[in-house]
Amino acid sequence: MKYSIFSLARQALNYHKDWEKAWRSPDPKPEYDAIVIGAGGHGLATAYYMAKEHGMTNIAVIEKGWLGGGNTGRNTTIIRSNYLQDASIAIYDLAHKLYADLSQEFNYNIMFSPRGLLMLCQTQHELRGFQRTAHANRIAGLECEMIDRARVKQLVPIINDSDSARFPILGAYYQASGGTARHDGVAWGYARGADQMGVDIIQNCEVTDILRDGDQVVGVETSKGTIKSKKVAVVTAGHTSTIMEMAGLRMPIESVCLQAMVSEPIKPIINVVVMANTVHGYMSQSDKGELVIGGGADPYNNYAQRGSFSALEHTATALVETFPIISRLKMMRQWGGIVDMTGDRSPIISLTDVKGLYVNAGWGTGGFKSIPGSGFVFADTVANDRPHPIAQPFGLDRFSRGEFIDESVASGVAH
Repeated sequence: MKYSIFSLARQALNYHKDWEKAWRSPDPKPEYDAIVIGAGGHGLATAYYMAKEHGMTNIAVIEKGWLGGGNTGRNTTIIRSNYLQDASIAIYDLAHKLYADLSQEFNYNIMFSPRGLLMLCQTQHELRGFQRTAHANRIAGLECEMIDRARVKQLVPIINDSDSARFPILGAYYQASGGTARHDGVAWGYARGADQMGVDIIQNCEVTDILRDGDQVVGVETSKGTIKSKKVAVVTAGHTSTIMEMAGLRMPIESVCLQAMVSEPIKPIINVVVMANTVHGYMSQSDKGELVIGGGADPYNNYAQRGSFSALEHTATALVETFPIISRLKMMRQWGGIVDMTGDRSPIISLTDVKGLYVNAGWGTGGFKSIPGSGFVFADTVANDRPHPIAQPFGLDRFSRGEFIDESVASGVAH
């Protein structure tokens, strides 16, 4: 539906009561060809690509709260693909390339902003580590480069480049095509696209049990009744272990809280994303002028989403030294999200020992940047009941084989 500026004003005064809904709010059917548990970015992208690429439209996406209300609405929207291992580069680079065209594909602005991303080198060890990553990325065909301190200062004039700084700037690893996107825009774009192809997105519907007939999944029990299906895909970041336990499976995952905060809005002072892994902090500026600030995950397992003062103090202290100009800014709000962490800090995209049960989890603090790629390969995995080639290395069986995809260093502050 198209509106002129006058009709938009009229609709605003009329509380938009005649506007078309972006997606339906259907009641669940008794049975579906596939069920996706979790209406975050990964779950919605999975359903979207199952419909678009594989013609599966009799799908339900079940969400215990509201669409995008979990980690998708709680992250800091960083997009990059400069990881170390070949398997990681493949999945994140696919996501990066898909992000570039999503606004056009959805006919919906996700505010993709490839403004550039810097990963600071503040110790000799970190400098050597990123030089190693740079070599791996160059072989993989990524356009990334090591830059010196003068170039860092040119890109980020507000940075403290003094030789006397506690952690001096020795250089940085720069991905010019890295950047950000609008987190809720991504969720809404995938939701609207999936809904238009017939996918049912069922909100406020909590899964209370996964139903099995021997080694075959047969459906789920929910707060809105029993829903049958022989394909169930679990995409519930932060709660994966809890959901999978309903099917009798134990996951190699721990859940921790990751925190972030935003400042009062100010005029533009930084037009790239800066990650300072040594001091565990990162920062970008939103279109509204807020500084989006975050750091590392809590060092203990928990399901809290309120955050903790100690973690925020640590992050703020580190970044004030790196960016002295922000010392007098007021922080307007802070929040936490629950993230799944695997031992090798790489995700799980896998079939399971229960036929028809699939899991996509363990993205740690890097989930947002991977949404399109994750959804694309997981949709293919679920639709064809075998791993997509890019998903193959991320199977659950890698833990029993000892073939880890170690990204604990390349993740840095893990964003």
